[in-house]
Amino acid sequence: MNNVTNFIKFDSDNIEASTGSGRISTLSNDLTIKVMPISNPKSDKTPTHRIYSKSPAGFDIQVGGIWKNKSQQGKEYFSITLKAIDFRANLGRYPEQDDESLQAIIEWD
Repeated sequence: MNNVTNFIKFDSDNIEASTGSGRISTLSNDLTIKVMPISNPKSDKTPTHRIYSKSPAGFDIQVGGIWKNKSQQGKEYFSITLKAIDFRANLGRYPEQDDESLQAIIEWD
């Protein structure tokens, strides 16, 4: 994982209920992130996780969320939005990687 810039390592294969940590790097941002599941989502439109990073003063601040979605073919997937830096991505496995708890952050837009 030395060359991997955008990832989340969850603590189990059950991503929806897992905590995780990782990194999101862009040309203008380099965030170490912490991912915490939301235990009682209020609706289907509620994120499954909150994403936190550190402020310049070292405080944990919420920077985004992870949502569970369904493709047109009915396959479930997770997407990420970080509103403060206008960042949107999907989670997916790395090529030739068997660890379901390690998810690549695949930016789109």
